[in-house]
Amino acid sequence: MKFFCRGLSIIFVMFMLSACADTNQTPKYKVGIDATLIPMAYVNDQNKLEGFEIELLDAIAKTAGFEYETINVAWAGIISGVVTHKFDMSISSITILEERKKNMAFSTPYLRSGLAIVVRRDDERIKSLQDLKEGKMKVGAQRGTTSYFFLEKHPEIEKIAYEKYNHAVADMIKGEIDAVLGESTGTLYYKNHDNEIFQKIKMVEEVLTEEYYGIIMAPDNKELKTTLDKAIKTLIKNGTIERLHEKWELGLAASVPELK
Repeated sequence: MKFFCRGLSIIFVMFMLSACADTNQTPKYKVGIDATLIPMAYVNDQNKLEGFEIELLDAIAKTAGFEYETINVAWAGIISGVVTHKFDMSISSITILEERKKNMAFSTPYLRSGLAIVVRRDDERIKSLQDLKEGKMKVGAQRGTTSYFFLEKHPEIEKIAYEKYNHAVADMIKGEIDAVLGESTGTLYYKNHDNEIFQKIKMVEEVLTEEYYGIIMAPDNKELKTTLDKAIKTLIKNGTIERLHEKWELGLAASVPELK
């Protein structure tokens, strides 16, 4: 009986140690990313993900103490993937909107940006949003983005939906559409990294709107939101996000938000 009780004690201790080990395991999350948003997140020549948001995600993970697996998906699946729990969170220059908060939670904002009109460099017809409306021009925008939603509010403009921002720019250069509306950070990439294309385009106005980007997650995942919020605030305070902003040459197209 003594040996039987001792055996049970050993089994109990081993069970408790195993339970503690499981509790102390580093959490690992699945992260959805649309790696076509240069310079925010894209696939480089070595077939690896890089960009401002890729490095930001890595800094957040190290600060918060979690591991992650990135899942590269088209923009159309970025939000739905979180809603259907395909991934735990998504980071892809997702603008914080009240209507989106009905289906998802947002982290504290990590970047302030806006929308900009891009036209061919030799096009002198377009100098403002008003010119697009009065000329009833064709304007491309990535489907499902705030750029596309913005155009929906201006029926005078003929909006053309694209799956990718760079496809819209390519069509504009060929003369198939008159302009492109998109994130100002995307235009700056061409300026800093693809001079051949940048010589063919120009930004009409610096910023049409003011937007804030946040990481999205399921609305009931309050623990993850608390973790992300704390890490982002730390990275804003210690200057990490500002350094990434400078490294990726986001310039006037975007800025680091002030903590409230």
